[in-house]
Amino acid sequence: MISKSGKGAGVRLSKGHLVARRAEGPADIARAQELRHLSFLAARGLCRPGGRDVDGFDEHCQHILIENAEGCLLACFRLLPLPAARIAESYSAQFYDLAALSALPDPVLELGRFCVAPGGADPDVLRLAWAAITAEVDARGVGLLFGCTSFAGADPALHAPALAHLARAHAAPAHLAPRRKGQAVDLPDTAADPRTALAAMPPLLRTYLAMGGWVSDHAVIDRDLDTLHVFTAVEVARIPPARARALRALTT
Repeated sequence: MISKSGKGAGVRLSKGHLVARRAEGPADIARAQELRHLSFLAARGLCRPGGRDVDGFDEHCQHILIENAEGCLLACFRLLPLPAARIAESYSAQFYDLAALSALPDPVLELGRFCVAPGGADPDVLRLAWAAITAEVDARGVGLLFGCTSFAGADPALHAPALAHLARAHAAPAHLAPRRKGQAVDLPDTAADPRTALAAMPPLLRTYLAMGGWVSDHAVIDRDLDTLHVFTAVEVARIPPARARALRALTT
């Protein structure tokens, strides 16, 4: 069972020996940046000075850490809450024209830099992460959860079955679809076996899709991180009721 302490946004959650909490200062944020560097860069033979993945959005985000009883960092991610009218200030807006989303009536929440420590893919880690995200969504009255979902490796051919399935089964509603901004590649218009495609997707993306999420009709190559990403979003009001109940049950 997951238990919580505190009220409102930033609640502290625990499950067994695991704790999800908001970063409490520069030292906590530095630990998250080190794990991001390990997961996104060092794991693919890339590195940055100081061994940290840092960008200008970090100072504006809430950073969530998931630790074990010994205080070891097992996973982290960052959240950027915004009024919909300011969605152009998000990380994702560097790569996608999000003007179609700026008129949404409710606040939006960007989820980014989600990573798990090597050997830390305990299902309870992921459950606790989603419990923390759900708590923030509910506390803030968020209407849209969004972000860039990354595939490891910038070559689109590496991910053709997954991208083809996304294009055919999970395309954004026309009135909300992000437009192109800078370098973009079309999602392939070919048939793909759904099981094979889903198995090749990042776990985070599979969770988005299970909640009724959708993606952009194009992908963006990020040479800096050697990834290919698609804009991904979930309209909170459209999450299937059974799934919504299951997510909220995680926070009690």
